[in-house]
Amino acid sequence: MTDAIQGSRSWLDAVKPYVEKEPLAAFFLGVSSGFPFAMIGATLTTRLAQDGIDKKAVTAFTLAFLVYNLKWLWAWIVDGVRLPLIGGLGQRVSWLLVAGVLVMAAVANLALVDPTTSLIQTAYAAILVGAAGATFDIVIDAYRIETLKPEQLGVGSGMSQYGWRIGSVAAGALALVMASRVGWQGAYLACAIFALPAMLTGLLLGEPERHRDPVARRGMNEVWQSIAGPLVEFFRRRGAFLVLLFILLHKIGDTLANLTFRLLFDDMGYSNDEIAIYDVGIGFWAYLIGIFVGGVLYARMGMKRSVLFSLILMCVSNFSFAALAALGKSNWGMAGAIGFENFASGIGGVTVVAYFSALCDLRFTAAQYALISAAASIVGRFLTGTTAGGLIERFGYVDFYLLTTALAVPGILLFWLMMRAGLIDASVGTAATETSDTP
Repeated sequence: MTDAIQGSRSWLDAVKPYVEKEPLAAFFLGVSSGFPFAMIGATLTTRLAQDGIDKKAVTAFTLAFLVYNLKWLWAWIVDGVRLPLIGGLGQRVSWLLVAGVLVMAAVANLALVDPTTSLIQTAYAAILVGAAGATFDIVIDAYRIETLKPEQLGVGSGMSQYGWRIGSVAAGALALVMASRVGWQGAYLACAIFALPAMLTGLLLGEPERHRDPVARRGMNEVWQSIAGPLVEFFRRRGAFLVLLFILLHKIGDTLANLTFRLLFDDMGYSNDEIAIYDVGIGFWAYLIGIFVGGVLYARMGMKRSVLFSLILMCVSNFSFAALAALGKSNWGMAGAIGFENFASGIGGVTVVAYFSALCDLRFTAAQYALISAAASIVGRFLTGTTAGGLIERFGYVDFYLLTTALAVPGILLFWLMMRAGLIDASVGTAATETSDTP
């Protein structure tokens, strides 16, 4: 009986961190963060492919994601500019509401364009979704980091990834199902509701406890300091340039591969329903399991070793798609490749996001995390938009995914060298150490 009671307490102790208000807030923020990505990612890729657009044009649309990589250019505005009228709700809350409305409007605009009539208008609409989604992400990431306590960064990152995957998968699945029945316009319009969870979270919880009110900007010098300050602070840290190099390199192979999966499935002859079941369905559950395992690994192995392990897993997951392409159409093969890739990404989503969150200084949360998250995938997205379609047509899917596997190796080696040199611990900011009670 005593063992049973102790086991029950141990289980409750393990679950308790996940049901505290701060990690739960991170979950709902993640739901809204994930859906704009799905609207211009796999969903738009499927829409364009089914409309008969050639592969080079389809992969070129991934350049819309580059807007996310430029978000650090205006993130200082979210940190320092107080909005009129609704600014009294708080800096983060007011920006959550405005950015959410912008995302909903941009998705509705994308719904109303016709790719078969004008690819240019479709591209502009996708870029607008990217810009609105990037602004939404700036606020969401800052709200999440400032809401979580330092000891909650791992759990909060996991919950955020749970929310992100649920938001992106639910929006993607809803779009696929509705597109088959009412068309793509109705599908996109319905998905706009996924902006609401983050907006409602901000209204219910209010301003984060660790948020610092912006300093009034009275002149050009003060504005320049608000822009340059986050960069100057970051690059003053020991090994900052190596840290930035790791951020740039670590996800090249993974990003290059992920944004081409729907092309592979379409060419292999999978139907929308099969994609929904195997890619969306199995991938969804594998990702959730991966997040749970990532949380356990983060707690038991520590930040450094868990990040290194997740990088290795994500590298190997790219190889599984080379194997699927070589095997040919197979539901079991697709389930295995998608399952392993999402399992590895779930682990990495906890460990890597927790590390990146820990890098922030609370004086510049929005700007610094925008810089870090933008840099994390810019190289892979640029290569996808400019070369992926051509590489696939020239070399085939097998060699393409083998290439993405090789491109993941430099990031692994660099992180290992940073561990050996003690740069991981030296690179963290006040988000990993300072509480709301710290003066």
